[in-house]
Amino acid sequence: MRKLTTTALIALLATGCAEYLPLSSGALQGTISPLPQSLERIAQDKIIQLETRVSEAYSVNLWVVEVAGDLHVFAGDNKTTWVKNIEQNNNVRLRSGDEIFELKAIRVNDTEIFELFSAAWEAKYGNRPQNESVAQTYLYRLRHRSS
Repeated sequence: MRKLTTTALIALLATGCAEYLPLSSGALQGTISPLPQSLERIAQDKIIQLETRVSEAYSVNLWVVEVAGDLHVFAGDNKTTWVKNIEQNNNVRLRSGDEIFELKAIRVNDTEIFELFSAAWEAKYGNRPQNESVAQTYLYRLRHRSS
């Protein structure tokens, strides 16, 4: 089984699909830019990169959707490293194209926003979240750090 998994990962890397894998890395590289008024271009990205930081930079590839004028990222019910980092420091950096946006992540606990998110997720990615309990999952709204 391990050989099959390794072979599959090598095949994805060789065919240029590595950006779709949830692989982690360090600090993001790019031009720091102000968040645009319209988030449409960023929201159209299939994959963005999100950097969190506690002691060292930690970045991961994620899906993103726009809901009610804000970008949202989702970890499902997995308390991943990036979720743990946000719990300690909610300042994050999002990379879209060559631009980096300095934001803050706010956990969503509102069931109405979660339902809007689920519908937007399904429209963009073709399926609803597996666990739709807002209390059991980690959904984050990304906003300007000053807001």
